[in-house]
Amino acid sequence: MDNRLVISGTLGKPPETRTSPAGIPITRFTLRHESIQQEAGMPRQVICTIAVIASGVELLERSKALQSGQQLRICGFLSRANNRQGENRLILHAERIEPL
Repeated sequence: MDNRLVISGTLGKPPETRTSPAGIPITRFTLRHESIQQEAGMPRQVICTIAVIASGVELLERSKALQSGQQLRICGFLSRANNRQGENRLILHAERIEPL
């Protein structure tokens, strides 16, 4: 069973990159998703913003070309964001970034 999530949306602020203590580049950005989905046979408007982390050199190179407002498709997996306050927030760990 493939547990990968694929979501499309609009890039928020330009990506920000830092380097982990292990020397791995980590790029962060947000993706705003808007769509109409069917729920219980009725249309439902879906609007959400999700934080995205892209790790590694390959995704860093791809992220450098991204611009605010650009349409993207992200494939990856969800995980809990590390938060000192114990807050349970989800973050999308990108494995593939595709401009649309």
